[in-house]
Amino acid sequence: METHELIKALAADARRSGVSMTVAWSSAVLAAVAVAAVVFFALLGVRPDIASVAQSFRFLFKFAVTIVLAASAFGLLHMLSRPEADARRSLPRLAIAPTLLAAGVVAELAVLSPDTWSARLIGTNSLVCLTFIPLIGIGPLVLLLLALRHGAPSHPTLAGAVAGLAAGGLAATFYAAHCTDDSPLFVATWYTIAIAVLTLLGALCASRIARW
Repeated sequence: METHELIKALAADARRSGVSMTVAWSSAVLAAVAVAAVVFFALLGVRPDIASVAQSFRFLFKFAVTIVLAASAFGLLHMLSRPEADARRSLPRLAIAPTLLAAGVVAELAVLSPDTWSARLIGTNSLVCLTFIPLIGIGPLVLLLLALRHGAPSHPTLAGAVAGLAAGGLAATFYAAHCTDDSPLFVATWYTIAIAVLTLLGALCASRIARW
């Protein structure tokens, strides 16, 4: 059977099993959120002053960025699990969170004195961020990669990278509730590096786990 014929056959099977795939992905997402929550509350927990800082724009902005990233990546990942998926139309959705974050950085630079930029960027918890976002996200990443096996992604490496982005966005959302560094400069630097670790890991692992 030629490659394009195989893809058509797999696409037909995917359409016939649409309900089971939807259930599989819904279960994977719910399980990923549950695992991330368990790890987060077991190891970190929310910051003590969360009630007061919840009224701060910088604090809430972190969640806007991470939730948008996780949601857009989850949607794209579900689509990429199907062999007939055309990622080119949906990939731009992943630019929403970086664009939002870039706007936050520009606003931060505009209102802060230049002599404070370095301190805001470095923060006080960079090593904690680099450690715990991947740690919180590794379980969800494994679950999402396993969910890919219910489909037949035409581009497993790309799908794995998107799974890493989704897991990273989810992990960063939980970690943001603990992190006391609320500057967009900090988020743009350290959150991005931590999420990139999961993205790279997802791409490397998916080529083995989700290949068909």
